[in-house]
Amino acid sequence: MIRARKVTGLAARGVALAAAFAAAAAPPYAAFAQQAEPQAAAPAPAPAPAGLSESVAAVVNDDIISTYDLAQRMRLLIATSGIQPTQQNIAQFQREALISLVDEHLQVQELRRQEREQKMSIVATREDVDEELAEMARNNNMSLDQFVASLAGQGIDVSTLRDQIRAQVSWQRWIRGRYGSRLRIGEDQVKAVQQRQEAAASKPQYQISEVFIDANRVGGPEAALSGATQLVAQMQQGAPFPAVARQFSASATAANGGDAGWITAGEMPPEVEAALDQMRPGQLSRPIPVRDGVYIVFLRDKRSGASASIVSLKQAAVALPQSATEAQVAAASATLETLRGQVSGCGDIEAKAARVNGVVAGDLGEAEIKDLAPAFRAAVETLQPGQVSAPIRTAAGLHVLAVCAKRSGGAEALSTEQIESRLFGQQLSMIARRYMRDLRTSATIETR
Repeated sequence: MIRARKVTGLAARGVALAAAFAAAAAPPYAAFAQQAEPQAAAPAPAPAPAGLSESVAAVVNDDIISTYDLAQRMRLLIATSGIQPTQQNIAQFQREALISLVDEHLQVQELRRQEREQKMSIVATREDVDEELAEMARNNNMSLDQFVASLAGQGIDVSTLRDQIRAQVSWQRWIRGRYGSRLRIGEDQVKAVQQRQEAAASKPQYQISEVFIDANRVGGPEAALSGATQLVAQMQQGAPFPAVARQFSASATAANGGDAGWITAGEMPPEVEAALDQMRPGQLSRPIPVRDGVYIVFLRDKRSGASASIVSLKQAAVALPQSATEAQVAAASATLETLRGQVSGCGDIEAKAARVNGVVAGDLGEAEIKDLAPAFRAAVETLQPGQVSAPIRTAAGLHVLAVCAKRSGGAEALSTEQIESRLFGQQLSMIARRYMRDLRTSATIETR
């Protein structure tokens, strides 16, 4: 078996390519519809970037990846990630583009070998690729010709995207077809997940999106951490998380823009869960090193565990300083008591309060009862949905609270089918990563 022989020299070329791509900064596909003018037909494929002569960038088991192929993939990566190229990140773009090209060559080579051995068609046909391209165009409210023209306008030959689609579609079908039918999710596995759910029912749940940088894929833990750090910086500057996830994440959720849905304790590495405990909804994490790579997570939402009591409230209030006289407090209290007798609950408190001078009403949203101010908590604990409290004195004034709803925290447990589907996806993703690791190890890969 031939072992990999890798000759590195890409970092030095990254600076040389920076000038060529600085002018190629492009919006992600989602912005094409707003920026591209409709055209009857696509222009001729873009030439190689000025100042770059085409040569060999890498050899993968005798298959050549040219510098033109690499430049084109970099342009595509920039256009689809939403990250603006700079002197600092161009080397990362080049590294990721080359890794992707090498992986795709290995995948197609393996699929061609399987086709010969099994005497069956595996690699996606031109028609298959055309369907994927047409779907991309539709998602951007464009015709296929307009979509291709938009790519060409950014210096991207559509054949670059075709090659990427062909490899991805073919590989996904092969992995699912070869291993999907063999995977069996046992009853014990499902029960183990259910037991973890029950144990974690009182703990918070998190709705997250994730990017996972596989250290084995990018050249080790240091490279993974460095790449993740640059991605976090770019997302903090406005690069869209879903686009970054689709292009850089090695997780099975990459195809969904990194959307991992709702998770509970035990579903993510301990390092990630520890970070989530300290985050607020809408917050992006720092790079989180784990055993096999580095995670970046975006906390989209958070909800309390099943043991928590959640209340939805609206209020009507009269502003009063702490120095208000007893007469002022009594007058405000009388006003709110009159209003209280007129409203039937959350449905009309705001409308009726708006007719009373000096009274302001609003929606306080949902909160855990234990997190309410002491005076509010004492009142809410005794009220049922639809009831309105007596006036409550605070440092800000006098308030009456309308209870819109009460419920237990947490969410319904995943069904058996949902658990099986999640476990199936996780195991299939692990198999695919191991398969690729073995292909890289047994290949002859030269980067020049």
